[in-house]
Amino acid sequence: MLTKFAIDNLKPRSTRYEVPDGNGLYVVVQPSGRKSFAVRFRIDGRPRKLTLEKGLTLAEARAAAAKALVEVEKKNDPTVVKRKAMDAQRAAAANTFKAVAEAYLDREGKKKEDERLRSLAWRRQLLERLVYPTLGDRPISSIKRNAVIELLDNIEDGKLFHPETKEPIRGGATMAHSTLAIIRAIMNWHAVRDEDYRSPIVRGMGRIKPKKRKRERVLNDDELRAVWKSAESRGADPFAMLIRFLLLTAARRNEGARLSWEEITGVDWILPARRNKVKLDLVRPLSSAAQKLLEKRPRIDDCPYVFTYGKKPLATFSQSKEEFDEACGVTGWTLHDLRRTARTLMSRAGVNPDHAERCLGHVMPGIRDNYDKHEFYDEKKQVFEVLAAQIERIVNLVENVMPMRG
Repeated sequence: MLTKFAIDNLKPRSTRYEVPDGNGLYVVVQPSGRKSFAVRFRIDGRPRKLTLEKGLTLAEARAAAAKALVEVEKKNDPTVVKRKAMDAQRAAAANTFKAVAEAYLDREGKKKEDERLRSLAWRRQLLERLVYPTLGDRPISSIKRNAVIELLDNIEDGKLFHPETKEPIRGGATMAHSTLAIIRAIMNWHAVRDEDYRSPIVRGMGRIKPKKRKRERVLNDDELRAVWKSAESRGADPFAMLIRFLLLTAARRNEGARLSWEEITGVDWILPARRNKVKLDLVRPLSSAAQKLLEKRPRIDDCPYVFTYGKKPLATFSQSKEEFDEACGVTGWTLHDLRRTARTLMSRAGVNPDHAERCLGHVMPGIRDNYDKHEFYDEKKQVFEVLAAQIERIVNLVENVMPMRG
């Protein structure tokens, strides 16, 4: 029988060779000097060989050989058993939550520009930061409802830590709700492809009720005046200019924040379908005020984006927003509330509701969308000019009461 000392002193030769240990166990020495263990046996009179896993000690190799020979006594081929175990491992690895999620994201990424997910990069980032560290390596079929609920609780309570920096991740009910939506989409996508899989997600797991999530905040005249003047006082600051641009265009936050110079054609902003929620190209005729605003925004070499501090579009808003709120004195509002405020100002100015909705990029309901293909360009242009004038009247308030002569 071999010893560890004897194995360590086996020298490589020009060809591979084996040294027996007894009871079917061999040490295999490669010309490179690498050593491994193998078991030789016979099944139905035919010689067979089982290569043992790497890194075993001599004692572990003897135990593995004894176990394999027990299978031989039972007329079971250990090589077949090993192959089935490896196949099961590969199947399990292919069905981990991370593997399924990456397949889902990859599939969505291959779709046409007007069909793929607009938030693909954001979804992957959220998964890597919040979900993969906990559920990523687990087979998706083994993830039960309580595991998802526990993860959502930790996200809502801010008990998760960044996988690299180890700093606490800012959580909250909204973040947990968004995470659940992504997990649900991945599990439903997998359920369509695997008839044996059933998603553990059920109704009632959301962290925000739709009615409570709905916002109704609109800036009143005093607040709008304070926000606008504070933004105006900051000159060409990207975040401050974005605030005024969102008010003038009634655009969504990310539509404006990711605005590129190539989307500006003459006096029009053409928002491509890939960045549009309704997956249609949206033409916004820019008002004179919006055009003047863009003219004041300096262009950065090799940077395609309009509102940027470097060469990437604005992506994180919380810190800039907190500083801006402190400066202007208006709190409790979000950038998306500017869109609602702009729409409210349109109605206040007597704008046709249909024209206002088209300015926001909304699709007309029902059969009207199928048959009315008029672009309403002139009507939208007039609406945006009316909106700009309405904002101008509020910001630069002029008293219309004249004192009487004595």
